[in-house]
Amino acid sequence: MSFNSFGHLFRFTTWGESHGPAIGAVVDGCPPGLALGVADIQPWLDRRRPGDGGLTSPRSEADQVRILSGVFEGRTTGTPISLVIDNIDARPADYADVAAVYRPGHADYSYQAKYGHRDWRGGGRASARETAARVAAGAVARLVIPEVAIDARVTEIGGCADEAGWAAMIRQAREEGSSLGAVVECVATGVPAGWGAPIYAKLDAQLAGAVMSINAVKGVEIGAGFAAALLRGEENADPIRPGADGPAFLSNHAGGILGGISTGQPIVLRAAFKPTSSVAKAIASVDAEGKAAESSVTGRHDPCVGLRGAAVVEAMVALVLADHKLLHRAQCG
Repeated sequence: MSFNSFGHLFRFTTWGESHGPAIGAVVDGCPPGLALGVADIQPWLDRRRPGDGGLTSPRSEADQVRILSGVFEGRTTGTPISLVIDNIDARPADYADVAAVYRPGHADYSYQAKYGHRDWRGGGRASARETAARVAAGAVARLVIPEVAIDARVTEIGGCADEAGWAAMIRQAREEGSSLGAVVECVATGVPAGWGAPIYAKLDAQLAGAVMSINAVKGVEIGAGFAAALLRGEENADPIRPGADGPAFLSNHAGGILGGISTGQPIVLRAAFKPTSSVAKAIASVDAEGKAAESSVTGRHDPCVGLRGAAVVEAMVALVLADHKLLHRAQCG
């Protein structure tokens, strides 16, 4: 399998499967001399873990990270940083019933079609379990961009933007053997003007690609996004006036990026997470021999993956911004 790595100067590779012995990441290109210990990574992994009052997966993983290389006397050495997270609550037997039946909405069929062999234990590499490794790598990336604050939060679940009703909706979906989708908004403040590059390394394009690579994300928009198509030119353009510290933008339809390069405004993006495909309701499918079958999944799954997806969105944004900070410094000093 190719393409398990992401980034240019700040680059990371993830490895491992959902129900294998461990998952992890190797971060390469991290500058030397940064203070780094488990305490800098663990809080971000804890944000991604399940445990939100029965609203997330009951799979109980401590997600305790271990740093195997790239750090000496509490500081990065500039060499590859190897991060390991042990799987301690894997139950591959839960998936025995779907070993020969493709789960609709999952990567079962597409993996089989491409590789001719697939890991049916929770989807293997296609499982969202892999995103824990991304979050660990993202924690390292945050150390490269201390001037930037990144915050992601769920703004909509199942078409409802009223947070007060979300818990009841999620519990009802779970009781009915179903699931809900969500929208996550991420804002990065403190990004200076000038990061990114025109044409083939546009900051917005690479942010969109990074977030789109997250399991269950089916749409990404920057700034006004699809709403920009409803505006006239003068409405969508962000007026500029003289400011105390340079040009001051009066709006931010561009989401902090123009021509693929940051403007100094907050970078704003939104990601649409599809409903979790693992549902208890029977869905028409076929088996490995092409015969008609039905698929229903009764294992431990999130009724709304967007709740934990916010931490992963933050991590991918941090990884892209750290990479582009180093690229900008390499070209422009």
